[in-house]
Amino acid sequence: MVWDCSEFKKPSPEEIKTLLSEEQYRVTQHEGTERPFDNPYWNNHREGIYVDVLSGEPLFASCHKFDSGTGWPSFTQPLMEEGVTLHKDRSLLAIRTEVRSRHADSHLGHVFDDGPAPTGQRYCINSAAIRFVSKDEMEANGYSEFLTLFD
Repeated sequence: MVWDCSEFKKPSPEEIKTLLSEEQYRVTQHEGTERPFDNPYWNNHREGIYVDVLSGEPLFASCHKFDSGTGWPSFTQPLMEEGVTLHKDRSLLAIRTEVRSRHADSHLGHVFDDGPAPTGQRYCINSAAIRFVSKDEMEANGYSEFLTLFD
């Protein structure tokens, strides 16, 4: 079984409110930010992938995760370039680059050019926008194509 984005149709805002927690809804649908160091994945060190909390689309892998010291999960790159979209964010005084999931159009976080090699990028992602699928659960959940990342 392989994750298939063609099956996903974004629910209405009313439906989304019933599927997500209040925090997940605020972050993903209203470009919110969760508190640093007070979220489930900033310090997660298990092998696996991170998927969109609404659609399940695969976004990031633990093998690209690093400790940025910011209190949010940080990655050097997305699992697949085409899995995320980047947008200019002018909501603060500085222009930032917002990261969204392609199919669910969920706000995930921001990407910065201060990450480690090999990419030099830091995808700073809200835990409220993602769900972790451990390596042991990947096949049963339709993500077996990504198991080779952990060989």
